[in-house]
Amino acid sequence: MRLNSTDKATRKLAETPMLFRETYNPDTYVIIPSASSENRRYIPIGFLGNDVISTNANLIIPNATIYHFGILTSNVHMAWMRAVAGRLEMRYRYSKDIVYNNFPWCTPTPEQKAKIEQTAQGILDAREKYPDCSLADLYDETTMPPELRKAHQLNDKAVMQAYGFSIKMTESECVAELMKMYQRLSGGE
Repeated sequence: MRLNSTDKATRKLAETPMLFRETYNPDTYVIIPSASSENRRYIPIGFLGNDVISTNANLIIPNATIYHFGILTSNVHMAWMRAVAGRLEMRYRYSKDIVYNNFPWCTPTPEQKAKIEQTAQGILDAREKYPDCSLADLYDETTMPPELRKAHQLNDKAVMQAYGFSIKMTESECVAELMKMYQRLSGGE
């Protein structure tokens, strides 16, 4: 394909067919699978550096921080995702246009933001204890490691506090509050 291209730069790339054509990667990014099992409480979202190249089966949020990772991997964002995401059969179909772009972000205090960064790092630290497990393995609801579940619970609590939500709030109540925020932000109220 590269040899037959009309583009001189593409033909030049035929000399090194084993290399990626595009190698730009942001320094850090959040990676979200486009489809994920409906049997998971949390979509296995990643936080990666420029040493990993994503495939087109994922969405990436370039130059994201650990704070963004903490919000997006929280039960608040998961509740939003379950309410608005499309489906591929029964699996969640994550979309930048429907799920991510419409998600109402909180405005945390510096202390709340630091707490979310700390708890988000706790999730990554808990994952590192299982280097031979894939994210799919770690996020199986029946076999999720206890320290990973606990790290998520701590992150959930920090994110809910930043939103001003009660930690006893049900998922339906959380979605109702997020919808009110969305209405205000979109000028619908």
